[in-house]
Amino acid sequence: MKKLFSTLLSLLLLGNCTSKGQETLNKEGNAITAVIFTPLNFYDSLSIATLSIVNTNIIYTPDWVNIDYPMGDVPAMTGVCSDVIIRAYRKMGIDLQKELQEDILKYTNRYPNITNPDHNIDHRRVPNLSTFFTENGEVLEVTDIAGDYKAGDIVYWKLGGRTDHIGIVTHLKNKNRTPLVVHNICCGQNLEDCLFDYPIYKHFRYKKTLQ
Repeated sequence: MKKLFSTLLSLLLLGNCTSKGQETLNKEGNAITAVIFTPLNFYDSLSIATLSIVNTNIIYTPDWVNIDYPMGDVPAMTGVCSDVIIRAYRKMGIDLQKELQEDILKYTNRYPNITNPDHNIDHRRVPNLSTFFTENGEVLEVTDIAGDYKAGDIVYWKLGGRTDHIGIVTHLKNKNRTPLVVHNICCGQNLEDCLFDYPIYKHFRYKKTLQ
């Protein structure tokens, strides 16, 4: 029921979405029956992929888990905030587990906190994701202006100034035009209006560069 509610909420909020993607209104007479969002770039598509993994029943589980490599994942009904990022990018055909592990092995000095690389956990740690996105993606300005945060952006918060947290910005917006975010802070992979609820520490975009 919770998952159904989240899905219905997402569909209702499509009426408030604006992005670089294209919106098409379906009408019956004078009534708008649906708003169809058509992605026009990678980041629009990432936003849609992120919305597809919203699930309030995910149990927050920060434990170390022995997983496959590459394309390894913790049990489907468990996860933490970083797993939102991993799972969303997997939907786009990008395996951040593999990308991070290769970056760690190639550029050890970038990751001074890692003494023994471990493909089971390294990609699930927010500071490691931050380093990877800094070196391989775009580092964007941190502001308190809603319009500066676009669909597919990655936001890294510091809760209480010390606890690492991460999520993905979507093309859906609240009534004040602030983007909604998918994250997992304790109680599932949720779509929430929380972009400015916590101090934003860093702001990224990442799209794998084809070799």
